[in-house]
Amino acid sequence: MRKIRGTKPGATHVTGPGGLDVKAFANWYRERAIEQWNRLDLTALAKAAAVVERAQAAGRFVWVCGNGGSAASAAHVGCDFGKTASRKGAKPLKCVSLSDNTAFMTAIGNDLSFDETFSRQLENVVAKDDVVVLISGSGNSANLVAAAKLARKRGARVVSLLGFDGGRLKSLSDEVLLIPSDQYGVIEDMHMSVAHILTFYLKQRA
Repeated sequence: MRKIRGTKPGATHVTGPGGLDVKAFANWYRERAIEQWNRLDLTALAKAAAVVERAQAAGRFVWVCGNGGSAASAAHVGCDFGKTASRKGAKPLKCVSLSDNTAFMTAIGNDLSFDETFSRQLENVVAKDDVVVLISGSGNSANLVAAAKLARKRGARVVSLLGFDGGRLKSLSDEVLLIPSDQYGVIEDMHMSVAHILTFYLKQRA
């Protein structure tokens, strides 16, 4: 497999080989997705699941953060972990997306810095043994790096869903699920697939 280089937020990335009709492009995209399914690190997935399970058993919170498309994924995870993963008679999984509070996020961005979008929210809420889930294609977004540093300082566990080479977040996370692709669509698809695997795994436990 070819080596995947890192990237910066907002940088250009692989979109496709160019010049294909829609059927040929769909086949190309499907092949890239299948490559990542075949490379999915199930050991890393199991470690991430164990962190979430321990938080649920202890009644701790799971805080989820992401930018852009990953913000939408963070919202989806917050919904799925909080509602879909619930089981009758089981402890609820307390999961909140920090990408959803538009007023708070824009206040931080306007009055302080966009780099503090998530860390400033976490200052108010994150506690020891909570879990902070960071979703990022590049792994280099400054506001997610700041969130990881604050979470670790507070004694929370950091679980990151990353792409490309993992970026700066790879070394700041306790558990990493890396999708080593340079196609953002495939990375984001796989992040949501991983989230759905975790959701329905939690749901189906005996």
